[in-house]
Amino acid sequence: MASTAERVRQLVAENLEVDGQAVAVPADLGVSLTEVGVSSMEFVAFAKVIVAEFDVPLTPDDCAGFSTLKDLAAHIDAQAA
Repeated sequence: MASTAERVRQLVAENLEVDGQAVAVPADLGVSLTEVGVSSMEFVAFAKVIVAEFDVPLTPDDCAGFSTLKDLAAHIDAQAA
């Protein structure tokens, strides 16, 4: 089974685009989606994908608190534990 980080990276690639191009995510997930051009509204919509994929609670306030995708993956792992 793929790690949480790998699954998050794959979901970003499958669900988010900036200027018609898939969002490139580094292996360490040390990137903020807003830094690469994803709007906050798109991130909240993406959060719904995360909730469906991982079956974890995720509120808009949670989303606002993530500096990087690594923070999101850590939140998912903490909720699953």
